[in-house]
Amino acid sequence: MTRDPIYDVTDGIPRLLELMRRLRDPETGCPWDIEQDFRSIAPYSIEEAYEVADAIEREAWGELESELGDLLLQVVYHGQMGAEAGHFDFNSIARMVTSKMIDRHPHIFGDESREKSAEQQTRDWETVKAAERARRDAGGVLDDVALGLPALMRAVKLQKRAARVGFDWPDAGAVLDKITEETAELVEARDKGDKAHLHEEFGDLMFVMANLARHLDIDPETALRDANAKFTRRFRSVENALATEGRRPEQATLEEMDALWNDAKRAERGA
Repeated sequence: MTRDPIYDVTDGIPRLLELMRRLRDPETGCPWDIEQDFRSIAPYSIEEAYEVADAIEREAWGELESELGDLLLQVVYHGQMGAEAGHFDFNSIARMVTSKMIDRHPHIFGDESREKSAEQQTRDWETVKAAERARRDAGGVLDDVALGLPALMRAVKLQKRAARVGFDWPDAGAVLDKITEETAELVEARDKGDKAHLHEEFGDLMFVMANLARHLDIDPETALRDANAKFTRRFRSVENALATEGRRPEQATLEEMDALWNDAKRAERGA
């Protein structure tokens, strides 16, 4: 009897593609997988990308292989659904991204000099991408900035795109002045008790903060992740300190927890 190739653990991509084909088979596949479409799978694709980033952030190299596999599965899933609808398939996805990367690296695969800085290569990359957008007739400057991006990341991309055509503050100082203005407007909205206006002004302030990050050459997503990690680390120190006294945070006063927080901060700074 011929062994089913799906159980050949030495195979890689072909085995994975066959797995997805069988899961989506309308007659013999998995009912859950058969019911899925691009929209229903998209949130899982986003989640898996974040789990890859999380494993890298934690330097959990033993987990990263598995997380990358989960992310690859998402591409295979979309490729199978694309093939079923006659749009594209996994191989065409791979061919397209390979061709795109070759086009965007003329200093490696073309006749341009490789002797240039990473900064110059980044500028050249953006020039090539702009030409690609022009060929696709993208329309307005902001039209193809993906709606599904995390809001903070999309804010930076929108600002970068607008800056390319000269719509930008001249320096970080001007952005800081705008932050002062937006903060005052937020306080005014709070004092008036207008929830909708408060919502709007808070969004404006967040947007300007993202712009400040761009002007300071800081990735706001990374900066906020680092701040989250720092908060988590210090709060755990507070919990651990209270635990040595047989108490939990809800059994302590704010003043006690604040003092322990400051102890944790000093310990981190080596003071």
